[in-house]
Amino acid sequence: MSEISAESSTRPAEGGSPKEGYDYGTNYLEERKLVGRWPAPWPQIVSLIFLAAIFYISWWIFQDPRGVMRMYTPYVGYMYTRWILIVVIWMVYIFDYYPFKRKWLEETHPALKGLIMTAIMVVILLVLIHGFFFELMGKLSMTYFSVERTMDLGITRFYAKEYACLACLMFAAIASWLSPSWPACFDNRPWHLLKQPSRGVTILVVTFFLSTLIYLCTMHSHMAILYYPWQEYCAVTAPWWFEFAGTVSGNFHVSWIMCCTVVLWIYETIWERWPFSEIKNERLRGYATFFGIVAIAFCCHFGFYFMQELAWGPAIMGDRRLWAPDWRWLHVGEIMVFFLVPAMFITFYCNNWPQKYSKVTNWLIRNGITVVAGIALYAVYYLTAHHFLGVQQEMSHPQQFPMIPTIWFINIMLIHNWFMDNWPGFKKVRKEV
Repeated sequence: MSEISAESSTRPAEGGSPKEGYDYGTNYLEERKLVGRWPAPWPQIVSLIFLAAIFYISWWIFQDPRGVMRMYTPYVGYMYTRWILIVVIWMVYIFDYYPFKRKWLEETHPALKGLIMTAIMVVILLVLIHGFFFELMGKLSMTYFSVERTMDLGITRFYAKEYACLACLMFAAIASWLSPSWPACFDNRPWHLLKQPSRGVTILVVTFFLSTLIYLCTMHSHMAILYYPWQEYCAVTAPWWFEFAGTVSGNFHVSWIMCCTVVLWIYETIWERWPFSEIKNERLRGYATFFGIVAIAFCCHFGFYFMQELAWGPAIMGDRRLWAPDWRWLHVGEIMVFFLVPAMFITFYCNNWPQKYSKVTNWLIRNGITVVAGIALYAVYYLTAHHFLGVQQEMSHPQQFPMIPTIWFINIMLIHNWFMDNWPGFKKVRKEV
């Protein structure tokens, strides 16, 4: 462990570089090298304490039902949590820090850099949610995106707001999978040679369009059946997945989409893009990676559902909570996110330890650590979270959504690593040429 340096790279440098002379933050993540300020494991311990402190303070201010803003209603807080993740991914993965110059990224103090980029993220977040979804989409297209218009139809403010936020976060669930998929699977091809912001705008438009198509085919019908009577003239109110999934709920799709998202990021982090990186043909590698991730995700999707059947018995259509098919599909996604937290910590703060064995051996050890740590985190959360997060104690309680605190913590890790270069536990050094 003494050799851990947390050299950050969530994407290989090959294949995605734009034309020479490009002056913005392209490949900044790949080219920076972070080393601990002290011998291991102190940088990792300091970083974990720093992350935990920021997490708990921010959770108390924004999310905790006993705290200041109390956005954990739960869907209001869930929506913001999801869209923070998307906007951060856009800023770094899609736009490569545009419009910040490389010199500014390298020379600005990490704390100041984190504050500035986080402030920009918040502005984009508010414009997107309140401008695009609530105002534009809600008042000119789909009523359920607008709290005011839904209330005009007789829905109480609480449910009008919860449903609008639910629609936004369901769209975000899809976007959080597809937005990073293009850089991760296809190395931004065929637009990898475009300069920013042309490349970023193109990929954003393409992935946003694909997210919209999937949303309409999966989540729109879910929203239509939340109201009485069911909105059968604007959406399919006998959803096509009902007979297969045992529920009309869109949680069936939340499950496999979350599995796709988590597998994608595990592939980007502890897998270091192996084994698909062994495919030499660029086009074949892109499609094999994308559909390979989807195939692995569907194995998790059905596998974890089956494990619940073994643990608690068969799901009962029309039942509630632990025995309800809709909750069990949701819980599959919740289980998956617990594994993502240790995977990202290993990459961001431990330089994908270990590195000294064969590629396959390193891969297996990292996966083993991630599985054990994910199971431990799962157990600790359900045993203790109700004491310090303000959530409900029961596993299947209608207000128990572990994806909110876990993704909130992941957001903080992304901001800390991508915006702040792991300060204060780590520092940047020049790579040897």
